[in-house]
Amino acid sequence: MKQTQVLIIGYVWPEPNSSAAGTRMMELIELFQQQQWQVTFASPAQDSEHMADLASLRVKKVSITLNDESFDHYISELQPDIVMFDRFMMEEQFGWRVEQCCPNALRILDTEDLHSLRDARHTAFKKSREVTAQDLSSDIALREIAAIQRCDLSLIISSYEMELLQNHYKVDGALLHHLPFMLDPQHLKRPRLSFEQRVDFVSIGNFRHAPNWDAVRYLKESIWPLIRQQLPQANLHIYGAYPPPKATALHNPKQGFHVKGWAKDAHEVIGQARVCLAPIRFGAGIKGKLADSMLNGTPSVTTSIGSEAMHHNLPWSGAISNDPQTFAYLAVHLYNNLDAWQQAVVHGDSIIYQQYNKTTLGNKLIRAISQTIDSLEQHRLANFTGMMLRHHAHKSTKYMAQWIEAKNKLPQQ
Repeated sequence: MKQTQVLIIGYVWPEPNSSAAGTRMMELIELFQQQQWQVTFASPAQDSEHMADLASLRVKKVSITLNDESFDHYISELQPDIVMFDRFMMEEQFGWRVEQCCPNALRILDTEDLHSLRDARHTAFKKSREVTAQDLSSDIALREIAAIQRCDLSLIISSYEMELLQNHYKVDGALLHHLPFMLDPQHLKRPRLSFEQRVDFVSIGNFRHAPNWDAVRYLKESIWPLIRQQLPQANLHIYGAYPPPKATALHNPKQGFHVKGWAKDAHEVIGQARVCLAPIRFGAGIKGKLADSMLNGTPSVTTSIGSEAMHHNLPWSGAISNDPQTFAYLAVHLYNNLDAWQQAVVHGDSIIYQQYNKTTLGNKLIRAISQTIDSLEQHRLANFTGMMLRHHAHKSTKYMAQWIEAKNKLPQQ
């Protein structure tokens, strides 16, 4: 029996110790390998400092080129059964080539989060107003929703985004699959430091991600001074990959504000802190830093955006506030109050068990993939919008790519 071949086309090489997106990608790779599928990860990106060692994980690593027929030759020879695009930009670049060279391959889009929603919220935040329908109809939204329509199945990390796609953008639910983080509840049984053994606050997040950088500035300017007034000996340790000079310039030990950069082991630094702070004011998806906090028994204080779609109707593992004064008060209360802290840990364990069990979620995804493959022709015929978009958009994308490819072959003047 032929081994199922999965080709993942990545926007970047996965960095599980730098971003939630990197962690999620590794969760998917692990799940596919558990099915005895052969996984190949291809990307046009440059190698990065913190990228995963794919070879050691038995994943084939292949560098590919944008706007170049070499990809056509490569995928025609590979003939994958499943192609997964990592973010909508990769579907734009390579989707028409995949359809042309292996039309029977299942096409999956892993959105990571809805870039268009994050962009809409960022636009509204900068203008100090609510998100409008116009914000949700941006160029990014048109491109991203079109990519979702063109694919056979799109993985959506947030229940809020599932509702937005179906109710606002009118995407057929048959094209969508809700897949939050797939976490191992056994992690909750590992030894943890007690309340008394822990000290200080932690915040973590990739500095290249705009919501994370805003949260650091918000902490520095509005929240940390209020906490420090009440806890003059406390420290805040901020970790994140790729800190720019403007971030390291905020480092001030006298104020207890420590910008430490990349953490080799996020679980370790989170598990040593007593409280995690995540004052996220815009963004999309669900937050890996908050899931990691729950896994490591570290209560968190966040915002309504930070906790969005993460805990359903269950009590939050800590506290939620959009007001800086209240946020600081709740952070200090959690830091000082043993009973409140322990109750928050219990709530976090419940959320992980009920919302993020990787066995349950993985089984559902594999069933959805298998069912879609088994009825692929009917599935595509039922998606007339997708057929129409592939006909028109792929033609324009194809001709633009071929024009660039031809231009690149011209002798340099």
